[in-house]
Amino acid sequence: MFSHIMVGANDIEKSKQFYDAVLGELGIPPGKLDDKGRVFYVTKTGVFAITKPINGEPACHGNGATIGFAAETPEMADRWHAAGVANGGVACEDPPGERANAYGALYLAYLRDPSGNKICALKRMG
Repeated sequence: MFSHIMVGANDIEKSKQFYDAVLGELGIPPGKLDDKGRVFYVTKTGVFAITKPINGEPACHGNGATIGFAAETPEMADRWHAAGVANGGVACEDPPGERANAYGALYLAYLRDPSGNKICALKRMG
């Protein structure tokens, strides 16, 4: 459905360190910096990128927005969460764990990145 997602970052180096760590736990290689100072994480299923806002204003998170990354196992989601906290992220929502919803059981782990963007690692159970 999506080709790419890009989020704003106030400190590209700090955000790259954070995303290299969390996405690395999901098997995604480190991001590559382009000539405009943006960082891209490219996979066969899509692209995730971080950038300083082009209007020169500070980056801010979307209130109510969450970006979810697929985890292959609950343990991978736990490692993702731990790597994020160790690299400048902040735990948010409930602790990592299984939750039920209308679509079945999900294993979820939530973080805020160094710029306040809310992200999630998700494993669909069963």
